[in-house]
Amino acid sequence: MGKPWATFGVDLHLEPSGAGGLRRGLTDALRDAVRGGRLAPGTRLPSSRTLAADLGIARNTVAEAYGDLVAEGWLTARQGSGTRVAMGVPPTPFGQWGRAVVPPSDTAPRRRAPGRPTHNLVPGTPDLAAFPRAEWLKTARRALTAAPSDALGYGDPRGRPELRTALAGYLSRARGVRAAPDGILICAGFSHGLRILGTVLRARGAHTAAVESYGLSVHWDLLTAAGLTTTPLPYDARATDTRELPDAAAVLLTPAHQFPMGTPLRADRRAAVVDWARRTGGLVLEDDYDGEFRYDRQPVGALQGLDPDHVVYLGTASKSLAPGLRLAWMVLPPSLMEECVAAKGLVDNCGVLDQLTLAEFITSGAYDRHVRSARLRYRRRRDTLVTALAARAPEVRVTGIAAGLHAVLRLPPGTEPSIVQAAAWQGLALHGLAFYRHAQATTEPLDALVVGYGTPPDHAWAGALEALCRVLP
Repeated sequence: MGKPWATFGVDLHLEPSGAGGLRRGLTDALRDAVRGGRLAPGTRLPSSRTLAADLGIARNTVAEAYGDLVAEGWLTARQGSGTRVAMGVPPTPFGQWGRAVVPPSDTAPRRRAPGRPTHNLVPGTPDLAAFPRAEWLKTARRALTAAPSDALGYGDPRGRPELRTALAGYLSRARGVRAAPDGILICAGFSHGLRILGTVLRARGAHTAAVESYGLSVHWDLLTAAGLTTTPLPYDARATDTRELPDAAAVLLTPAHQFPMGTPLRADRRAAVVDWARRTGGLVLEDDYDGEFRYDRQPVGALQGLDPDHVVYLGTASKSLAPGLRLAWMVLPPSLMEECVAAKGLVDNCGVLDQLTLAEFITSGAYDRHVRSARLRYRRRRDTLVTALAARAPEVRVTGIAAGLHAVLRLPPGTEPSIVQAAAWQGLALHGLAFYRHAQATTEPLDALVVGYGTPPDHAWAGALEALCRVLP
């Protein structure tokens, strides 16, 4: 049969069997390549003429095999774009010796194998399709044209003065932060800032940092990697309890909009944590999570405004613009700046051009306009979510929705694991509240889902919401 294999332009070999005829053998080989994941969704296949020449068989045989797989849904064929592997075809897991594990019966109900999800409701990412590309590009041109030549050098390790000046004004006006440009350190994302602070705290002899019972394990892991033990604080109906802080050198909080529970830190507990810091000399690490996105209440000012000498304010452009910018900032007490600069390094390792662009974006008013527009768009999504759940899943209670880009859906007791599993099988990326619970937390566990309604692009929001409603009780 000429060549017994064909190379597809990627490292993949096709071995059509002669059993049952060439057409069936080729069809089975192609189907197995797709099912096994060797031909990824969207991969463009060779033309029937090219593949026939490679295999040494008739072109009609290849065309008929392609036609069979198009009819079965494994492939798609469109004029001008050729024949491709259909999107959304899940690969079959491989068993011993790399053989595909085939379901025992073609009539058995098929569930989607876990893989790349069709819909994503995991919080932590904004609608990336809504990034203001045109405005950002115009701003970047202005910023680069006006930038002095020395801006392209190694630079001040604290970050570009243009951005630190712009942030000092914006944070004071919009978030109630007390900051001067010399007190701001630019870093490459929130995690980078937390890594710097962990290094400084450990160098000072710290051993323990208090954290919230619910939060992001990646942040706790960063503190652990710096040599600190994380101790979770209690959480009750009035949110995180800071009235009796443990013997710790620092406490990491999300006071404006607790992640993931979605509640602000109460006034008495804000006062309690500041009093603790003054009394013990401890540091409050304030993660201003989703602080700019509020809907049904007045904005909660930054905790840092109560005591700039004991509170480190951490903010980021990850939610307001995009995490790919890798731009964040810390407003530091004067006593910390020198040590944090040393921990960061003696050169500015954050993208200078993006720093200059963000500075111009803020000072020109484009940042405020973008945030206001995004706030309206996310509020509409939140309202659509609440309305749909009231109609389709009335037993589910929606909480934590006065601000932010996610909601907490309280579930009947004991149902969280099965709902999360059902979502995965339907191609819906979704986290339960247990995913965000600290391993040493003593707070009574709750059954809930954490739904990031800001994550899907506009065109996918309706489908994601429909998929969510299908898996709810």
